Amino acid sequence: MTAPLTRALDRGASLFLLIVAAGAVLVPVLHFALPPSSSFHVPLYLVALWGKYVCYALLALSIDLIWGYCGILSLGHGAFFALGGYAMGMYLMRQIGTRGVYADPILPDFMVFLNWKELPLYWYGFQSFPYAMLMVLVVPGVLALVFGWFAFRSRVTGVYLSIITQAMTFALMLGFFRNNFGFGGNNGLTDFKDILGFNVQAPGTRVALFSISCAALMLGFLICRAIISSKFGMVLVAIRDAEARTRFLGYRVESYKLFVFVLSASMAGVAGALYVPQVGIINPSEFAPAASIEAVIWVAVGGRGTLTGAALGAIVVNYGKTYFTSGPLAPYWLFVLGALFVAVTLLLPRGIVGTLRYFAGLRRERKAAAPAGAPAEGDAAAVARPAE
Repeated sequence: MTAPLTRALDRGASLFLLIVAAGAVLVPVLHFALPPSSSFHVPLYLVALWGKYVCYALLALSIDLIWGYCGILSLGHGAFFALGGYAMGMYLMRQIGTRGVYADPILPDFMVFLNWKELPLYWYGFQSFPYAMLMVLVVPGVLALVFGWFAFRSRVTGVYLSIITQAMTFALMLGFFRNNFGFGGNNGLTDFKDILGFNVQAPGTRVALFSISCAALMLGFLICRAIISSKFGMVLVAIRDAEARTRFLGYRVESYKLFVFVLSASMAGVAGALYVPQVGIINPSEFAPAASIEAVIWVAVGGRGTLTGAALGAIVVNYGKTYFTSGPLAPYWLFVLGALFVAVTLLLPRGIVGTLRYFAGLRRERKAAAPAGAPAEGDAAAVARPAE
């Protein structure tokens, strides 16, 4: 495992990890060590906001792994993100106990309001944090396994696969909107109190969640880099570029696609689980197809097939969303987002990071193509000046 990780950490990857690690350390320091009057003090609302951005970056990373390196365009990855969020939300709801509005020690408030007499079977076990964290990985992973097994075995690819992933998340959204599903219906799960005995609203908890989200992003990035830098990753790229030829060479294409799809779904579930305690709510709107399409736009803007670009695109686009939706342009955000996607598609088809890498590659090629004996520009004056 050490060798793939060593190969995976090039200059760009190391810089990305360094920036994320610095953020995980500096944000808590700037929040606690500096007074609110300081210009460098990070207020609590920004800690939660940046934590949300980091969770979105992890979601974008999971999409880039399958889209950028395997050619699987999923327009339903918001479903895995939301399922991970609901698993965490169910744990947090079980921690409320008698502190709820109806003071029921077992049933969440919405179940008491809807006259539920007992806790549904699928809620059992969520009072345990390890069990809930296991479900965060297992539930999205199992859904991706079942869905992917049927889709890839049937050799559904391209736009057809994208459409059925969108249908999947839309069906889940309709189901979770129903009150009799036992997940809070339209209102979802909210009014959380504690996580592992710590107050969710406390500054220390907020800052810890931000740092944990950064650590999860770094771990997810390392896993993705290790995969794409290995022989397995080379096969994924071959599937992306020429699936029929790869299958003709004897590779079981379906198995490769299924594995990376399940891994990507579990990563999205972790992102959703970290997202919920920081925003304080999870509801069926997270299943909306528009949310999944927006996540794909993040990857396209940052640069598909770059990993760092996917994370950067998620942060840049969501910062723009925060900026535009807090002013007079709020009703026009979707138009801005659509225009941004069209502009990137036409003017920067490789995305931000992909374009930068392209021009850097051209520069290296020009240097390599220069005659070996020709002096560099900086040495021209030295060559022209005779020795004294």
